Amino acid sequence: MFDLTPFKKNQVARTDDAIDFYNMVENFFSDNQAPFKSFNDKFKLDIKENDKEYIVDAEVPGYSKDDIHIKFDNDRLTISVSKKEEKSEEGEKYIHKERSYQSMQRSIYLPNIDESNIKAGFENGILKITAPKSAEAAKKTEIKID
Repeated sequence: MFDLTPFKKNQVARTDDAIDFYNMVENFFSDNQAPFKSFNDKFKLDIKENDKEYIVDAEVPGYSKDDIHIKFDNDRLTISVSKKEEKSEEGEKYIHKERSYQSMQRSIYLPNIDESNIKAGFENGILKITAPKSAEAAKKTEIKID
C-alpha cells in the first residue's frame, strides 16, 4: 500500500523550521526545565520540638544569606528563598542567551511562639531557626470533665 501522506516535491524546508526544531530539542534536553522542576522545587526542612523551643533546619544549598527571607505572622513561620542569575558578556553577538530565576517557599505552623526572641543562623547551606515557646504556653492546664 502507498503512503497516505501526499508527497510535495516543491516544498523545501525553511531555515526557520530547522532552527525552531533545534531549539525545541535543545530545550527538552537542557537542564533548565522549569515546567518539570516546579513539582520538586522545595527545600528540605527538619523540625524538632522540646519543652522550651522549636528548632527548624532548612537545607538551602547554593543560596546566600541575602537570598533568604524569614517571616513570622499569625503562628506561621515562612521561609522563602529567591535567586536571579544572569550572565552578561558585552561585545558578543548572541544566538542564544539564558537567564534563570529560582524561588521557593515553605510555611509551617508553630503555635505559642515568643516572636521577639526568634533567632536564625546560616552556615554551609543550612539555615537554622530557633523559635522559643512563649511563657503562656507553659502555663497550660488540663481540664478534667465531670
